[in-house]
Amino acid sequence: MLDAYELISQERIEDVHSDASLLVHKKSGARIALLSNDDKNKVFTIGFRTPPKNSTGVAHIIEHTVLCGSRKFPLKDPFVELAKGSLNTFLNAMTYPDKTVYPVASCNDTDFQNLMDVYLDAVFYPNIYRNEKIFRQEGWHYQMEKESDPLTYNGVVYNEMKGAFSSPEEVLNRAVFNHLFPDTPYGVESGGDPEEIPELTYEEFLDFHRKYYHPSNCYICLYGNLDMEEKLRWLDQAYLGAFDRIPVDSEIPFQKPFSGSCDVSMEYPVLEDEPTEDNTYLSESFVVGDYSDTLLNMSFSILEYVLLDAPGAPVKQALLDSGICKNVEGAYNDGTLQPFFSIIAQNANEKDKDRFLGIIRDTLEKLTVSGIPKKALYSGINYYEFRFREADYASFPKGLFYVLDMFDSWLYDWKKPFDYLKELQVFETLKQKAQTDYFEQLIRKWLLQNPHAAVVTLVPKRGLAAEQDARTARKLAEKKASLTPDQISEIIKETEELKAYQEAPDSPEAMDSLPVLKRSDISRSADLHLCTQECRVGETVFLKEKYHTNGIGYLRLMFNTEQVPDDLVPYLGLLRGVLGMIGTENYSYGELFHEINASTGG
Repeated sequence: MLDAYELISQERIEDVHSDASLLVHKKSGARIALLSNDDKNKVFTIGFRTPPKNSTGVAHIIEHTVLCGSRKFPLKDPFVELAKGSLNTFLNAMTYPDKTVYPVASCNDTDFQNLMDVYLDAVFYPNIYRNEKIFRQEGWHYQMEKESDPLTYNGVVYNEMKGAFSSPEEVLNRAVFNHLFPDTPYGVESGGDPEEIPELTYEEFLDFHRKYYHPSNCYICLYGNLDMEEKLRWLDQAYLGAFDRIPVDSEIPFQKPFSGSCDVSMEYPVLEDEPTEDNTYLSESFVVGDYSDTLLNMSFSILEYVLLDAPGAPVKQALLDSGICKNVEGAYNDGTLQPFFSIIAQNANEKDKDRFLGIIRDTLEKLTVSGIPKKALYSGINYYEFRFREADYASFPKGLFYVLDMFDSWLYDWKKPFDYLKELQVFETLKQKAQTDYFEQLIRKWLLQNPHAAVVTLVPKRGLAAEQDARTARKLAEKKASLTPDQISEIIKETEELKAYQEAPDSPEAMDSLPVLKRSDISRSADLHLCTQECRVGETVFLKEKYHTNGIGYLRLMFNTEQVPDDLVPYLGLLRGVLGMIGTENYSYGELFHEINASTGG
């Protein structure tokens, strides 16, 4: 395509109506995937493989800090200012357990180019090397305004993760992750554990950026109706061409399989007036294959639907009928090297753990013998196929989700970025396999005979948060007692300087560096052109729109309500709300749910 790049592969992916290309930038080693199509909601993403070695949250802190000013855009918070004059449809950054991604999207060509420029300058040339205050503001710092004050911790990520660690769902999810993969980067907390975040030094923080934020470790994706050659040329000239290829050791290792399930019990904080009875979380989780098996991946999404999500789902219903909990949730967690499947009982009690495990096993054993109802399987397959075809993500651009899905394979095999965009054949295969005992065999192999599992019990404890706060306060008090008067004065000075830095406005020169849209950059024309055809059959009027819907037919029925008495009109909304949500003359609610989802999009 261009001399600066090596073309690795090209293909047409009809599933997402895109021409796909994979390239490598020869000089820097950057990997670039292109999805060219007619979608005007364009997406740019740059991601880095960022496996943490500890729970100091360095990857999370880097994500925050690179967005605090850069070489070309030295504002303290260019993204807040950029958003004020941008037409972006997405602007954010996310830290995952093994990667950090920076996606932007816009329908406006000039805006899209501006966003790309600001993001690339941020990740490759951040001001973190020039200004330690950025690290202290976003990560952590000692805070003390006067000598008589207690020494405390402060920082955006530190405070964010304190909040995250107070949520039982977050605590449970992290515990399951850490205990299923104890010998890998997944065994530590990428977001940061508040007790370990203050162990991170400024130099360790910079070393992490130096190592991982290099084009040789990056994954760039461009999606939409773009001049791809022009964008590739600009990428090379503006950024990638300034770097030489280097080796970057960021590979994610597999967790060695367990010989037997691990069983752990942990505590989580509740308020003094919260009950401890009926407030325990019981969970059992299983590692299921690896990222490379797209068929297995979708199979377990469907099993989650069939076993746990749908009304009357057998595992969920058995646990609820036993009375040991008040709610049951399932989760198939993919997007990592080794996905895992979890069954979680909420509002339970620790003493019922063995019953919880026994009910799950008994129910699954019965299903492998009697078989999963075929209608439930077809319902689950159609449910996921419909959502894949429709690609309706509310206000978010569908290209964003396509790009994020690419990382599910691309991060672990750089030559396979497009595996999770080719799902239609997977659905066809699953429809055939649903006629066999394929899903029952999956249950037996991965849920009944799989030793790589973790049972995690989360027990409520009053006063736990106070204990944690007191432990931190004692540690800080001991730290303060060990400081010399000069060291205390230095912390007070740094506290004042950080506050002054945060309150100071950006200079006019810094503000002028940020690209802004002009009115001439914004089109006056609307792109949506509908052609309505009208016909009448008897007394019924049909309105038909010709529109690309990716193989989905949409039908809306409207009934004349002129004959409904005025005093009953308020009940029309109630009737509309319950239709499809209750049993009928011919189907129970659970049966009706599967009938609807097996044949329609709901």
